[in-house]
This record gives sequence, C-alpha cells and structure tokens, in this order.
Amino acid sequence: MESVATVSAALIAGLVTSVHCVGMCGPIACTVSSMKGNETSRLLGATTYHLGRLLSYGSIGALCGLVGEQPLKWIFNSPAVILPWFLVAVFVVTALGLWKQLPKPAFLNRLFAQARMRAFKLSATHGGFLLGLATPILPCGPLYLLFAACLLTGDPLRGAEFALAFGLGTVPLLWIAQQSLTQIKKLIPATTFTHLQRGLALVAAGIMLFRLQDTLPMPGEGTANNPEELPSCCHAAP
Repeated sequence: MESVATVSAALIAGLVTSVHCVGMCGPIACTVSSMKGNETSRLLGATTYHLGRLLSYGSIGALCGLVGEQPLKWIFNSPAVILPWFLVAVFVVTALGLWKQLPKPAFLNRLFAQARMRAFKLSATHGGFLLGLATPILPCGPLYLLFAACLLTGDPLRGAEFALAFGLGTVPLLWIAQQSLTQIKKLIPATTFTHLQRGLALVAAGIMLFRLQDTLPMPGEGTANNPEELPSCCHAAP
C-alpha cells in the first residue's frame, strides 16, 4: 500500500509538471506531425514518441534506483523512507519556480539537436520513437528532480516504477498539445499556465505535508509504526 501511495504521488507530480512540459516539450513533441508519412503514420509517431519517452524514463529511473540503493541502506533501514518528503520538496520547488535555477549543461542541448536531426530523416513512427528516447537529454529542471527522486527509491524496480508513473502523468496534456498546441496557446496565455502549475504544486505539497505528519524518521529508524514501512503520503495513519 505504501509503494502504491508513493507511485500515486509520482503520477500527480507528472500531471503538475506536464503544465511546464507543454511549454518546453510541447513544440518538440508536435514536430512529429511534420515528419515523413501520412496522417495515420504521424498519429502512430505521436504514440511511439510517448512510448520511447516512457521507456527512456523507466530505464534511467531503474539505473538511478540501483545507484542509490546501497548508500541509502547505510543510513536508513528502509531505503525509500525519505522519498515522500523529497516529493514535498519537489512540489515546493515547482511552486516557487526554483527549478529554473538548476544548472543546465549546454552540451545536452547539442546532443538533443543531433538526435532531432536524425529523427527527421526517419519515418514519423521511427522518428517519433527516437525523439521520445532522446527527451531525457533535454536540460530540464523538473527532470533533474525526478531522477534525484528515483535515486531516493533505493531500488531499481521502484526507481523504474516511480519514473514511469511520473512519465504517465505527463502524457495526457502533452498528447492534447500535440493535437492542438496552436489553439491552446491562443486560448491560454503562458502566464496562466505558470500560475496553474504553481498553484497545483502548492496544493499537492500541502496535502502531502498533512498526510506525512510525524512520519519523518531519524537515521537508522523506519516509520513510527513499522520500521520497515515507507510513510504514506496518500493515506492517514491507522
């Protein structure tokens, strides 16, 4: 139940972050519609774009969970015990717009530009998949926070699960943007998107803080009720 609660929080984090994704990744995701092929192949390209993106997220999430496994076990009995609290921090950072201050290596932009050029030489289906695989290369503050959270899962399976849940949360709004980004930009100003994202992030942080009362463990300890359990951010304590 605790793992499900954390995955649910990751899904919510993806939904909140997708408001930012429409502005940053939306135009890139929409380039699939200008690739080679007919309307059907371009629709398939939009689908393979998200499949490639989720595959890439899940793989990196698993790697991060593997890397963070042993160091966290040296500190906590349950390696993922601080993850819900980190998610609160992620929501607060998003609400305040502080992720903009995170350093973004310029060479990642060059790598993505090369992948994008190769994608346009392929069909919409294959090009979309390649573009999706390359999406994590984009220098993006929210993505950095996501993969840092995957480190805190302390387990490759949970890291992949967490990253996939986050990625799935970003799909609906990005899919809508792929179909009608121009109309969305005309109807909803960029500042409105920013305020919406920050407001949702603040509400999510408040809900999680309420659910996580008295659950922050000390090093070497688990939760108050069960030393091996992960504190729940979505369910009140029994």
